[in-house]
Amino acid sequence: MSDAAAAPVRRLLERAVRAGLAPGLVAGWWLADRGKTAIVPVGRAEALPEPRPVTADTWFDLASLTKPLAVGTLSLLALRDGAIRLDTRVGEVLPELVGAGVEGCTIGRLLTHTSGLPAWAPLYATGAGPSGVVDSIARLPVGEAATEVVYSCPGFILLGLMLARRLGAGLDVLLADRVLRPLGLADDLGFTPDRRRPVAAGALVALAEAELLAKRGLDPSLVPPPAPAKPDDGNARFLGGVAGNAGLFGTMAGVLGMARAWLEPGLLLTAEEIALATADHTPGLAQARGLGWQLAATPGCSAGPALSPGAFGHTGFAGASLWIDPTRGAALALLGNRVHPAHRPTDLHPLRRRFHETVIDRLG
Repeated sequence: MSDAAAAPVRRLLERAVRAGLAPGLVAGWWLADRGKTAIVPVGRAEALPEPRPVTADTWFDLASLTKPLAVGTLSLLALRDGAIRLDTRVGEVLPELVGAGVEGCTIGRLLTHTSGLPAWAPLYATGAGPSGVVDSIARLPVGEAATEVVYSCPGFILLGLMLARRLGAGLDVLLADRVLRPLGLADDLGFTPDRRRPVAAGALVALAEAELLAKRGLDPSLVPPPAPAKPDDGNARFLGGVAGNAGLFGTMAGVLGMARAWLEPGLLLTAEEIALATADHTPGLAQARGLGWQLAATPGCSAGPALSPGAFGHTGFAGASLWIDPTRGAALALLGNRVHPAHRPTDLHPLRRRFHETVIDRLG
């Protein structure tokens, strides 16, 4: 690879793997003015039972990148069609939630994490089963909306349920039909990947969520057990691998292909739709949030100082990140399997910021 940033990025990733941040990492970037994609794979996709190297074609658990790439994109298309509005309330779409605390939450508040819903809840621990997930959400406490940003996984699970109800199909079908096939990405992104695809291994034991359950006085064994090619997130596994908060898998080419759709108006989204989704909808609050996206103006986020203030992006718990910088016409992604073989509390933000600096400094 002749790209001037490839060699220093490879060295950066090799140091990160040696330091134990993740068994395997893939860095990638796309530059609009050059019309080219660079992909740098390093490390192992699986350490056990025998080492398997990461390649450019390795699929990774994208975890919370599901929020902007799947739910955020589909929400814009539903807005375009008139199927929803930003002020559409939960109770209008899911009448069984009329009278519950979440009834008055709007789609706009859910997309910006200002609905008042909690950050996390083990919906699998209620005993209701996947078919009762709406009832489980109905029991969640809801704080005052619009007063603060509380990054909420239950909020995006609820959004996924609302889109499925209003558009008449599951998130996996909607994403494939309305986004991935039109963009030519059906072989590089999707929910519930075929086991024959080269998927990077995930956690062997659900340590992180077991600890969260124990802190709540709940039985840690209630966490759905990890399985190959299943999302690391327990709620997403509980829901069959298709949920609004997590469940999306993909290759680096797939992630950068989606990024291009957010950089180049007309590929899928209009310029007005992109501007709406990447504007600051939480002015004056601690985090700058768009519709599904975090904005680089958020203090301490993983973007780092190398990216423009107008950049937008997201991270995923299993190790993924994507940042899109419209000022520079650049998309930069880092995919990893830091939860394999067991989750360790590694902070990938310094690595992500250094990766962004390396690419921007070398390529200008």
